[in-house]
Amino acid sequence: MAEPLLRKPNRLRPELAGLAGLCKILRMLSRIKLPLIVALLATSVLGFAQEKSDAATIRALELKWTESYKQRSIDILSSLLADEFVITVEDGTVYSKAGYISHTADSKTRVQIAEMSDLKVRLHGDTAIVTGAYHEKGESEGKRYEYRDRLTDVWIKNSGKWQVVASHYSIPFKQ
Repeated sequence: MAEPLLRKPNRLRPELAGLAGLCKILRMLSRIKLPLIVALLATSVLGFAQEKSDAATIRALELKWTESYKQRSIDILSSLLADEFVITVEDGTVYSKAGYISHTADSKTRVQIAEMSDLKVRLHGDTAIVTGAYHEKGESEGKRYEYRDRLTDVWIKNSGKWQVVASHYSIPFKQ
């Protein structure tokens, strides 16, 4: 005669005891799983929100930089540019932070229009890469000029503060 599945109440045959242990582990994991999933989702959402916030901050800093350049606001410019800042402008000239600030402060140049468009911000941790279009119109040493450029700027977040470390402006090639 076959031995009944349960010999005594609450006791399983030895071959089924392993399954009972597995069921107990699965029940315990299901209790842990939901809070773990919620925590992971919350972390993802917060990370995404922080990235959107940083991108908006970078856009605002780009516009602040453009306006401070146009208005020759040297103090603002100086705070936005990292000490190791370098910029390459349309004619291939490369300026350090000090050189760029001197160029900006030059009273022989009067910027009438300085505007950006098509800005795209890509974040990589504490580094942001910005690409876009730039239009500048003005007068330098009595001669009118106008640029329509493409730009690439690199921003670094150091001790919670974003500063631009590199910039490159070029005139698009026309065929």
